[in-house]
Amino acid sequence: MTPHAKPYLGLPEELCDLETARVVIVPFGYEGGVSYGKGAAAAPDAVLNASQYLELYDEVLDDEPCRVGIATLEQPEIPAEPEAMCETLAKMTGELLDRGKFVAVIGGDHSITSGYVQALADHHEEFGVLQLDAHADLRDTYEGSPMSHACVMARIREITPHTLQIGIRSLSAEEARLAKDRNLSLCTMHRFRKNGFDLDAALQRLPQHLFITVDVDVFDWSVIASTGTPEPGGMLWDECMDLLAAVFHNKTVIGFDVVELAHRDHDSNSPFATAKLIYKMIGMRFCR
Repeated sequence: MTPHAKPYLGLPEELCDLETARVVIVPFGYEGGVSYGKGAAAAPDAVLNASQYLELYDEVLDDEPCRVGIATLEQPEIPAEPEAMCETLAKMTGELLDRGKFVAVIGGDHSITSGYVQALADHHEEFGVLQLDAHADLRDTYEGSPMSHACVMARIREITPHTLQIGIRSLSAEEARLAKDRNLSLCTMHRFRKNGFDLDAALQRLPQHLFITVDVDVFDWSVIASTGTPEPGGMLWDECMDLLAAVFHNKTVIGFDVVELAHRDHDSNSPFATAKLIYKMIGMRFCR
């Protein structure tokens, strides 16, 4: 595994050494599963570039989360074929999990997530998946492919039945019926804003070990505008930080990914917000 030439946050060598770092950043810019806007392939580089300008001190945590050590790897060669792509990510994340690392993956479109989740299934007898997303992603196939980003939660639920979906504001009638028929834990953004969702109760129903997948289209456009499948009415920054703080307080987070950023040359705000989101999540995990 090759260290990245431009590591996340631009950390000095002693804080980004793979041997001693507790956290490893894996860039994985695959976008073969997208159905609308492009740009996800360039997103990891955009996030890493933006991260060079983050402050290392977190004013909420009163700490510098980077002190736990955050290594960044070069992006591997990613196969075009979706099954092989997932196998590549599963192997890479699995090897890092074998070494006791906490892995944060920067996508890439959402279809990559099932690869990481498969690696976690090889390391944990039971775990849950929290999805923050504008879309339900519960289709069995989309545009002829079961590996579309619109199918990722269907694929994940074949690996673990323990899922919680929050922020949803776009789904088909078939997905809505599926969620009702199977009594899935799915909270629309409307329900979230109307205080019609008991987060504590939903978290209690999940296993203690939890993986978080964040599709950046969960956010309002004032936070992150550049994404391949934008939807109005998303979470504001502080809403999401409060939600994540509750999750990290109640559960043992075993990894996360951040996906679906679409790099745009005119938009430097979205990759910066994504880079800061990653740092906030690392801090919540290790600086409580």
